[in-house]
Order: sequence, then structure tokens, then C-alpha cells
Amino acid sequence: MVFDDITAQFEPAEGRLLTNVAVFDLETTGVDVTSDRIVTAYVGVLDGAGNVVEAHDWLADPGIEIPEGAARVHGISTERARAEGRDACEVVDEIVSAVRALLAAGIPVVAYNAAFDLSLLKHEALRHGIAPIENPSPVVDPLVIDKQMDRYRRGKRTLDIVAAHYGVALEDAHEASADAIAAGRIALAQAERYGGDLPSNVAQLHDAQAGWAAEQSASLTQYFVKIGKLSAGETLDGAWPIR
Repeated sequence: MVFDDITAQFEPAEGRLLTNVAVFDLETTGVDVTSDRIVTAYVGVLDGAGNVVEAHDWLADPGIEIPEGAARVHGISTERARAEGRDACEVVDEIVSAVRALLAAGIPVVAYNAAFDLSLLKHEALRHGIAPIENPSPVVDPLVIDKQMDRYRRGKRTLDIVAAHYGVALEDAHEASADAIAAGRIALAQAERYGGDLPSNVAQLHDAQAGWAAEQSASLTQYFVKIGKLSAGETLDGAWPIR
């Protein structure tokens, strides 16, 4: 199985918040975590310098039509997924097993906007009768960290913009491996830049991000109500890393 017996190979270096990190990204049929499906996925491991030392990717036949808008984003059409993709149940089972093995080994899993990818993976697992990862930890979300550590910076915080801000190259955006690797390298850059202001270990960082994500969601909810995008009483779901 992918990433079995990985613990000893990727022991974290003493005195550093992040050394070896796992990276994870999905490209999907849409943005609804409960109903959309996985099209491509990537799970890998980076060393402390951001080099890829393990890599696994998947192309699935999601079993439904891939909307044209989604296909334009990630480049996978319904026809290609049906011709080249593997059975969705097998793919989901392997992705869940890979992520579970890395987390069990104590290797932090980096995912940009982690609540999307991990929530969608959970619902895909449930759809196929696979035991989901209910409480993934430790998880590192560069988007949550960026919003917390540099909260007053103006502009969008899409992966490409944030990657450029931290000096991380991102080619082939919206390709699962490129996005996952860039997210991992951003996380490593953040650990160096904000080391003195972040928790001292990944378990504490995981817990801190849950609180930061809730605060960020509450703040965004207030703003959306103010501009009329949400009605009074409506709230955004700030649960992290699973919503």
C-alpha cells in the first residue's frame, strides 16, 4: 500500500517546526464538498528544502459528467476521464489510505484551503463505503496561516498569488501535483519567515489553525452580511480541517 512503513524514513528534524511534509491536492468536478467528485489527486512528500522525495498521483473516472467549467480549470474532460481514469472507488480508497498512513506516521499533511480537499475526500469515502478520516491531524494549511500572520495585506489570496508572495514558483496551476507541491513549499517558507510567532510543534500548530480558521470565517461572515452577500443570521462554516 502507498506510504506503508514510512515512519522511520521521514522523522522530523529536532528544533524545526517543519522538515519533511506531506502534500495533498484534489482536482474535482466542482466546489460542493458533499456532492462533487474527485477527478485527479496527488499525494507526495517534500524534504526540508522543498524537494519531492515521494510522489503518487491518480486519475479517476468520477462516474458523472465533468462540467465544462471544471474541465477548463484542470484540463480533464469527461471523455478523457472515462477513457483513462480508474474506478473511482479504488482511487478514493487508495487516496484515503495514503493520507491516513502519513498522518499516522506523524508527518504533517499540507493542503491549501485544507477544509475543501479533506471534506470532499471524506464525503467521497462515505459515498463509496470507505471508512473516512474523521479527524485528520496534523494538518498544515498555508492559506489559514497566511491570513493569520499577514492579515492586513490587501488583495486576493489564491494559491498563485500567495505562492508569488513567498517566492515559490507555481507552474501548471490547477494541476494537482503542481498545486500540492507549491502549497508544501509555501508552508516551509512560512515556517522560516514566521518561526518565532508560530507554535513550537505541529500538534500545537494544528490546534491553533482550527481557532484561526473559525475567527477568519466569522470575520468574513460579518463582511458578507455588511455587503449583502449573506443575509443577517446566515453564517459561513468555519470548521477546520473538516467541514
